[in-house]
Amino acid sequence: MQRMSSDALAARVAKDIPEGAYVNLGIGLPTRIANYLEAGGDYFLHSENGILGMGPTPPDEEIDWDLINAGKQPVTLLAGGCFFHHGDSFSMMRGGHIDICVLGAYQVSEKGDLANWHTGAPDAIPAVGGAMDLAIGAKQVFVMMNLLSKSGESKLVKECTYPLTGLACVSRVYSDLAVFDLGPDGARVTEMVEGVTLDKLRELTGLDLKLAD
Repeated sequence: MQRMSSDALAARVAKDIPEGAYVNLGIGLPTRIANYLEAGGDYFLHSENGILGMGPTPPDEEIDWDLINAGKQPVTLLAGGCFFHHGDSFSMMRGGHIDICVLGAYQVSEKGDLANWHTGAPDAIPAVGGAMDLAIGAKQVFVMMNLLSKSGESKLVKECTYPLTGLACVSRVYSDLAVFDLGPDGARVTEMVEGVTLDKLRELTGLDLKLAD
């Protein structure tokens, strides 16, 4: 079964980010999106450690380890970009000033509940970070993830079994097999990777999925 690569998935998410948007890219897969936004476009990428105006990942010879995102990855700063206090960054997140945030997830329910900070396993290291603030404060929350876990279980579920980050906060899931819109009526499939069928997605997720109108 064909799957989208991480970079292809990042490019797909980038297509849905409009110019002029203030966007937070979460730790992990979502950080790749910065590399696929239109060059010269009017985008404002935010990092919770206090940066606004990030650009794409720098080439190795231009890495500055004093310029990193919240995931401790090297980033670039576009003209007009700025730095500010961590507290001010969280005020921006909590105050509704982020248009879109793109997060990773352990689980997302068909109604948009998000679990992305802890698996609940006794030996797992919890990582709350700013995800709860973003899940509640951002105007739109997208999730970018592989549809299946490493053990083959669907991350898109009827109800989350892991500790929750936020309730009914995710509006869209971009996965390596399909794109889903979420809401009170459940998950609807808006796009599928070539070769993937609705019946196959139903089998993998165990959900009564429907095609979007």
